[in-house]
Amino acid sequence: MKYPFQDFKAEYPNDDACLDRILALRYGGRPACPSCGKESKLHRVSGRRAYACQHCGHHVYPCVGTPFEKSSTPLTLWFHAMYLMTATRNGVSAKELERQLGVTYKTAWRIGHELRKLMADGFSAPTPVEPLKTHVEVDETYVGGKRKGKRGRGAKNKTIVVGVLERGGDIRPTVVKEANSATLIPLVRKHVDANAIVSTDEYSPYRSLPRYGYAHGTVRHGAHEYVNGIHHVNSVEGFWSILKRGIRSTHVHVSRKYLQNYANEFAFRYNNRKAGGRMFDVMLEMTRK
Repeated sequence: MKYPFQDFKAEYPNDDACLDRILALRYGGRPACPSCGKESKLHRVSGRRAYACQHCGHHVYPCVGTPFEKSSTPLTLWFHAMYLMTATRNGVSAKELERQLGVTYKTAWRIGHELRKLMADGFSAPTPVEPLKTHVEVDETYVGGKRKGKRGRGAKNKTIVVGVLERGGDIRPTVVKEANSATLIPLVRKHVDANAIVSTDEYSPYRSLPRYGYAHGTVRHGAHEYVNGIHHVNSVEGFWSILKRGIRSTHVHVSRKYLQNYANEFAFRYNNRKAGGRMFDVMLEMTRK
């Protein structure tokens, strides 16, 4: 279902409408007051992003714990930025946010990065909510820098990103310093259930996966083999294409320091691809956590 911009503007015409939505998401229709414990119809406090309990007057601040908490930027602009970042396949650059929102570049940059942190929502957390359980593809790619020579892995100044993708499901990208056994095997064990099927290419660090109970199969890219029965890494390589194309076309260059944030952003859109035009609502729901 599409979510036209005119419908978005009609739904969130001002800061009051945005704040009411945040309140509803985080506290429900008639929440219990955190102070007196009574079910209360909260009344808006003029001049503040706050509501007051009808019984004891305690103030509730719905934006606490969200990216909007300490920001003086109007909520309508935050919501507009969220709409832009979820309405396009490749996202928007800070310069484009600057133009669309009418804010300074510094403000646009900060909004973009705060929203990318929100988009992560667990798949890049220290302990994922749930391991991937069915058929998982694992692969690594190299972003930025320049490759020396035409063969072999790695390159000077490139940043390594490892992708763990469940077929038909989600991807979890992680920026790492080295692509070796000490990095790759713990990453697979962290994100993938031991009973899952794992497909990789022939890279040697993956050879020890059966030792941990995984049903492991490979494709030999060096021999121009791209499918071996049920095993291939075409799905995760498709995500790499989306990520790299998006960075080149929208952001031009992404530093090693912030690459994880951008990988999270592209993973969010990939993982919520079935939400269609209502991906904005999915992102807004994350503010309640």
